Amino acid sequence: MSFSASDLIALLDLEPIEHNIYRGQNRDVGTSRIYGGQVLAQALVAAARTVPEDRPVHSMHGYFILAGDLKVPVVYFVDRLRDGGSFTTRRVTAIQHGNAIFNLSASFHRPEEGLDHQLEMPDAPDPESLVPELEVIRSRRDEIPEKLRDTLTQDRPLDFRPVDDADPFGTEARPPRRCIWVRANGPLDDDPLHHQAVLAYASDYGLIVTALRPHGMSHRDPRLMVASLDHSIWFHRPFRVDEWLLYVVDSPFAGDGRGFARGTYFTREGEVVASVAQEGLIRVRTR
Repeated sequence: MSFSASDLIALLDLEPIEHNIYRGQNRDVGTSRIYGGQVLAQALVAAARTVPEDRPVHSMHGYFILAGDLKVPVVYFVDRLRDGGSFTTRRVTAIQHGNAIFNLSASFHRPEEGLDHQLEMPDAPDPESLVPELEVIRSRRDEIPEKLRDTLTQDRPLDFRPVDDADPFGTEARPPRRCIWVRANGPLDDDPLHHQAVLAYASDYGLIVTALRPHGMSHRDPRLMVASLDHSIWFHRPFRVDEWLLYVVDSPFAGDGRGFARGTYFTREGEVVASVAQEGLIRVRTR
């Protein structure tokens, strides 16, 4: 099976079906429900379709309400909350089977000058020196449940290269931190929205599971119920997702059946381009 960068862009290219209403298709990436990054990115695209191009998104905050059904399309309703002198605000509700499965608030801002500072990028080896995660997964194909094998080993639209070379199947306890290089597997066009939407799609990958590391557990552990609850992204600078970005993630807290993780995207030159935060359900079944 193949899932290319152009396939991902096509997945995020919503069908307009009425004024402020769009429809998106789904793609199975090895979960029993719609991958959270997909509905997050599609909701962003729906909101952006109602905003002038000279106002890029600068922040988005989403709540996952119900698990998405892979078998039916998602319908996105956009509310045009405000069109101000510098900022535009939109709310998007994703609907399946007559119910809201996801809600997004997004703010768009006309670029302007201001104070400027940022964190320094941590040291990391060059991505070319690292093994793609997909190669590791394919080399251990026989350890994957048969019903998931073809999906999890299919070509991907994104090339993930973990820095810590930790075993993706391992259950040893590790610090709640990870660094991973990522870029699209193929060139994209120059539309900034495409790059922001693909980053939104990628940002959900491996984020909340960082909270499992200190506990020596895998997100595929049958005792676990893991699901995203909310997800926020702040876009700081223009970037290209078909060039290498370093995703630096840590989880400062887990408790009360929930885990929290945050991440920062750096360009290869060390510029901070986006920040991410997410809380997720982490429930351990006792029987």
